[in-house]
Amino acid sequence: MCDFCKIINKQLPAHVVYEDEQLISFLDIDPIHEGHVLIVPRKHVDSIENLSDDELIDIMSVARKVVVALKDVYGNEGYTIMQNGGKFCDYGHAHFHVFPRYDNDGFGWTCPEGESEYSERVAEKFRDKL
Repeated sequence: MCDFCKIINKQLPAHVVYEDEQLISFLDIDPIHEGHVLIVPRKHVDSIENLSDDELIDIMSVARKVVVALKDVYGNEGYTIMQNGGKFCDYGHAHFHVFPRYDNDGFGWTCPEGESEYSERVAEKFRDKL
């Protein structure tokens, strides 16, 4: 059983901020900034492609509530919502990060070196699949 499943089953402690039938949300133990929250579906999956539309809607609804709460509590200028799936899901259990952002807070996006194509050909690949 993974650590998130243990938290869901009350076998590991967590600072829970919200829970309902489909998910649980708690403070991240290694926060980017104070108030960094994880939103975790109760169903053990490693990627959003294995969640139902209803589960994803619930997650985003709670993410919006967390964003509003962050602003009320911290007065932050913005926020970030992140999710890594599949092989890059570091706990093996899908989860969404929501954390406050501030001017010059040091958090950044890093990209690999080299060029990536930006073209109608690339867009067409997605249109064919979506």
